[in-house]
Amino acid sequence: MTGYLWLKAIHIIGVVCWFAGIFYLPRLFVYHTTATDQPSLERFKVMEDKLYRIIMRPAMIVSVVFGIWLVIESWQSYATSLWLWTKILAVVVLLGYHHYLGRLIKAFAADNNPHNEKFYRWFNEIPVLLLIVIVILVVVKPF
Repeated sequence: MTGYLWLKAIHIIGVVCWFAGIFYLPRLFVYHTTATDQPSLERFKVMEDKLYRIIMRPAMIVSVVFGIWLVIESWQSYATSLWLWTKILAVVVLLGYHHYLGRLIKAFAADNNPHNEKFYRWFNEIPVLLLIVIVILVVVKPF
């Protein structure tokens, strides 16, 4: 049981770090979109790239690897749990969101921002909704 709790702790740490980046990166996109001077534009490119590569990607990997490990460790009790399969679906959507953020970074790096400031403000709400769903599924296990 102690090993399982360590797996869970590392998974939660990864999730918290991943979400910190997922919440912050679209906010950087808002500021990047409204920046007008070249030094600011270049600074945002560096900040976005480093946030994604150095914090978000490793945190995502830790979250996914340790999440899968947790499921494997308790497969017999989780296999028929609808809440778990729904959580996995929400995590797959979150992974898609994460990878779309990576595409947006590449667009910004090429000075080809495809969206306006308002888009990024709304786009930033998607992970909040996913977080709410995931936490409720894991804690409440409604079904």
